Amino acid sequence: MPSAADALFQGNLLLKTLRAEDRALLAPHLERVTHQRGEILFATGSEVTTIAFPCGQTVATLIIAMRDGRSAETATIGREGAVGGVVSHGYLPASTQAVVQIGGPILRMDAGCFQEAKRRSESLRNLFTRYGDCLLAQVLQSVACNALHPIEARCLRWLLTLQDRIASKTLPVTQELLAAMLGVQRTYLTRILRTLQQQGLIEVGRGRITIRDRAKVEAAACECHGVVRHHYETVLGAGYDRRGHLVRVEPPHEAASAERIPQRESA
Repeated sequence: MPSAADALFQGNLLLKTLRAEDRALLAPHLERVTHQRGEILFATGSEVTTIAFPCGQTVATLIIAMRDGRSAETATIGREGAVGGVVSHGYLPASTQAVVQIGGPILRMDAGCFQEAKRRSESLRNLFTRYGDCLLAQVLQSVACNALHPIEARCLRWLLTLQDRIASKTLPVTQELLAAMLGVQRTYLTRILRTLQQQGLIEVGRGRITIRDRAKVEAAACECHGVVRHHYETVLGAGYDRRGHLVRVEPPHEAASAERIPQRESA
């Protein structure tokens, strides 16, 4: 039976994969809190002082907001990841806004304590370097997707990304929220959703959108969802169940990675 300290790590896949010695470095500094939908974890330009690990079905998004009030999502983070100064040394101004889109439990810790733990553990540095690379891949793919792909495909890509993280075919997302994530007017999105529903891909309800046929939605979405998923699998060891839900991360240890790197012959 897991101890109370071990149980603390079960809700977040990154933390769940940690070895006992790395858990011991983080456990004293982790605090479990509950955030409601719409709460801001950090605002653009503010110092990022904490690292947040979404647990269970909690989901946060990184959003770029423009002066005219429009906005667009650049990354979606759930129980597979972390939000905050994951790559940087923390306490630096945020370039985006992090907003809770699906409320629930979050484990948070001081950014300085997190950086000290990484300094003391090579395996922690390896894990979060790999995760940072995957998060960057998601952001860059989102940029290309928003520039090159039609709104219908982008919409399905976002819904698939959310479903991966909450493991449910019914997504608690409003049309207003989805429009904000995609950077379009709600009236325009309503027409798009109606078309996708007529095609039998989704079902739109009050405050929710249901994916009716995952395979058909994947086929109709753009390539971006699959590209990011493959990168998570390759770099972070992400594992998915038969329904496509992200259920584990198992990154290779640094020593195992080094064995696959060809060594130069000595002169």
